[in-house]
Amino acid sequence: MPKAKTDKIVFYGTGRRKSSIARVRLVEGKGTITINDKNIDEYLGTETLKVIVRQPLTATNTTDKYDVICKVQGGGFTGQAGAIRLGIARALLEANGEYRPVLKAAGFLTRDPRMKERKKYGLKKARRAPQFSKR
Repeated sequence: MPKAKTDKIVFYGTGRRKSSIARVRLVEGKGTITINDKNIDEYLGTETLKVIVRQPLTATNTTDKYDVICKVQGGGFTGQAGAIRLGIARALLEANGEYRPVLKAAGFLTRDPRMKERKKYGLKKARRAPQFSKR
Protein backbone atom coordinates (compact mmCIF):
# COMPACT_ATOMS: atom_id res chain seq x y z
CA MET A 1 0.00 0.00 0.00
CA PRO A 2 1.52 3.39 -0.97
CA LYS A 3 2.23 5.97 1.71
CA ALA A 4 -0.16 8.92 1.97
CA LYS A 5 1.14 12.14 0.40
CA THR A 6 1.46 15.04 2.80
CA ASP A 7 1.45 18.76 2.06
CA LYS A 8 5.05 19.19 3.26
CA ILE A 9 7.50 20.98 0.99
CA VAL A 10 10.12 18.65 -0.49
CA PHE A 11 13.55 19.62 -1.87
CA TYR A 12 15.50 17.28 -4.17
CA GLY A 13 19.21 16.80 -4.78
CA THR A 14 21.27 14.26 -6.71
CA GLY A 15 24.78 13.31 -5.67
CA ARG A 16 27.38 11.13 -7.36
CA ARG A 17 30.74 9.81 -6.16
CA LYS A 18 32.85 7.12 -7.87
CA SER A 19 30.15 4.70 -9.09
CA SER A 20 27.53 5.62 -6.45
CA ILE A 21 24.38 7.61 -7.20
CA ALA A 22 22.25 9.12 -4.41
CA ARG A 23 18.77 10.62 -4.85
CA VAL A 24 18.09 12.80 -1.81
CA ARG A 25 14.83 14.33 -0.57
CA LEU A 26 14.74 16.97 2.18
CA VAL A 27 11.43 17.20 4.04
CA GLU A 28 10.73 19.56 6.94
CA GLY A 29 10.96 17.48 10.11
CA LYS A 30 12.99 16.60 13.21
CA GLY A 31 16.31 15.61 11.66
CA THR A 32 16.07 11.87 10.99
CA ILE A 33 18.23 10.48 8.19
CA THR A 34 16.88 7.48 6.27
CA ILE A 35 19.01 5.68 3.68
CA ASN A 36 17.39 2.94 1.55
CA ASP A 37 14.51 2.63 4.07
CA LYS A 38 16.98 2.06 6.96
CA ASN A 39 18.11 4.40 9.71
CA ILE A 40 21.59 5.94 9.18
CA ASP A 41 22.93 3.97 12.18
CA GLU A 42 21.77 0.66 10.65
CA TYR A 43 22.97 1.45 7.12
CA LEU A 44 26.39 3.04 7.70
CA GLY A 45 28.70 1.14 10.03
CA THR A 46 31.49 3.55 10.94
CA GLU A 47 31.05 6.86 12.72
CA THR A 48 33.27 8.61 10.15
CA LEU A 49 30.80 7.94 7.33
CA LYS A 50 27.89 9.19 9.46
CA VAL A 51 29.83 12.43 10.09
CA ILE A 52 30.49 12.81 6.34
CA VAL A 53 26.76 12.47 5.58
CA ARG A 54 25.80 15.04 8.26
CA GLN A 55 28.46 17.64 7.29
CA PRO A 56 26.27 19.89 5.06
CA LEU A 57 23.49 19.93 7.68
CA THR A 58 25.97 20.79 10.45
CA ALA A 59 27.62 23.56 8.40
CA THR A 60 24.26 25.26 7.76
CA ASN A 61 22.83 24.62 11.27
CA THR A 62 19.83 22.73 9.83
CA THR A 63 20.39 19.39 11.60
CA ASP A 64 17.01 19.49 13.40
CA LYS A 65 15.11 21.32 10.65
CA TYR A 66 14.95 18.71 7.86
CA ASP A 67 14.39 14.97 7.56
CA VAL A 68 16.63 13.36 4.94
CA ILE A 69 15.23 10.49 2.88
CA CYS A 70 17.56 9.07 0.27
CA LYS A 71 17.93 6.17 -2.12
CA VAL A 72 21.49 5.26 -2.98
CA GLN A 73 22.84 2.58 -5.29
CA GLY A 74 26.19 1.41 -6.65
CA GLY A 75 29.69 1.53 -5.23
CA GLY A 76 30.79 0.93 -1.65
CA PHE A 77 29.86 2.59 1.60
CA THR A 78 32.48 5.37 1.35
CA GLY A 79 31.41 6.34 -2.17
CA GLN A 80 27.76 6.21 -1.14
CA ALA A 81 28.41 8.49 1.86
CA GLY A 82 30.15 11.01 -0.43
CA ALA A 83 27.26 10.86 -2.90
CA ILE A 84 24.70 11.43 -0.14
CA ARG A 85 26.72 14.43 1.15
CA LEU A 86 26.67 16.07 -2.30
CA GLY A 87 22.95 15.31 -2.68
CA ILE A 88 22.12 16.86 0.70
CA ALA A 89 24.21 19.95 -0.12
CA ARG A 90 22.41 20.42 -3.46
CA ALA A 91 18.99 19.94 -1.83
CA LEU A 92 19.87 22.51 0.88
CA LEU A 93 20.86 24.94 -1.87
CA GLU A 94 17.44 24.43 -3.47
CA ALA A 95 15.79 25.01 -0.08
CA ASN A 96 17.64 28.26 0.64
CA GLY A 97 20.10 30.02 -1.71
CA GLU A 98 21.72 31.84 1.22
CA TYR A 99 23.51 28.59 2.22
CA ARG A 100 25.65 28.74 -0.97
CA PRO A 101 28.70 30.62 0.42
CA VAL A 102 28.91 28.31 3.46
CA LEU A 103 28.55 25.10 1.42
CA LYS A 104 30.88 26.31 -1.34
CA ALA A 105 33.62 27.34 1.13
CA ALA A 106 33.46 23.92 2.80
CA GLY A 107 33.69 22.21 -0.59
CA PHE A 108 30.37 20.34 -0.35
CA LEU A 109 29.09 21.52 -3.75
CA THR A 110 32.09 20.21 -5.69
CA ARG A 111 31.62 16.88 -7.48
CA ASP A 112 34.69 14.67 -6.97
CA PRO A 113 35.63 13.65 -10.55
CA ARG A 114 37.90 10.74 -9.58
CA MET A 115 36.61 7.48 -11.05
CA LYS A 116 38.04 3.98 -11.47
CA GLU A 117 40.20 3.89 -14.58
CA ARG A 118 39.28 1.26 -17.15
CA LYS A 119 41.40 -1.83 -17.74
CA LYS A 120 43.51 -1.72 -20.90
CA TYR A 121 44.27 -4.71 -23.14
CA GLY A 122 47.73 -6.22 -22.72
CA LEU A 123 47.74 -5.19 -19.05
CA LYS A 124 46.50 -6.99 -15.94
CA LYS A 125 44.70 -3.94 -14.53
CA ALA A 126 44.41 -0.29 -15.60
CA ARG A 127 48.18 0.28 -15.38
CA ARG A 128 49.61 -2.95 -13.96
CA ALA A 129 51.77 -4.61 -16.63
CA PRO A 130 52.53 -8.34 -16.68
CA GLN A 131 55.70 -9.29 -14.81
CA PHE A 132 58.83 -8.79 -16.90
CA SER A 133 61.54 -11.45 -17.03
CA LYS A 134 64.87 -10.98 -18.85
CA ARG A 135 65.32 -14.75 -19.38
